[in-house]
Amino acid sequence: AWTGEIHGRVVCDVCGDSSIGPEDHILEGAEVAVLCITKSGEVLNYQAFTDAKGIYRVAETMPESDRWDACLARPISSFHEHCTHLGDGTSGIKFTYSRPSGYSHTIRPFVYRPANAPLYC
Repeated sequence: AWTGEIHGRVVCDVCGDSSIGPEDHILEGAEVAVLCITKSGEVLNYQAFTDAKGIYRVAETMPESDRWDACLARPISSFHEHCTHLGDGTSGIKFTYSRPSGYSHTIRPFVYRPANAPLYC
């Protein structure tokens, strides 16, 4: 059997400055959708939510011949009161899944920002 894992973080860029600073925080409970196409051409859809550290994970064990070939990760919702706007270029991340069995593919963070930056920014 072959095991694959995809993980990443969802963060709130409080000041909307596209850099992670001390004022920024992770988003717990944010939803991410992951779609993967297997080597055999099957399309698999996954739904993941971030934990208390802002990390989401998708994992699957399958036959080697049916393993993930390419995937697309998309942020669905931050489920946050203020941090609701997706940052630039984070509508989705496509990638070829080439990790060996038992390893994890890390996706760069999905970034949300508030509609209006706080005054202290």
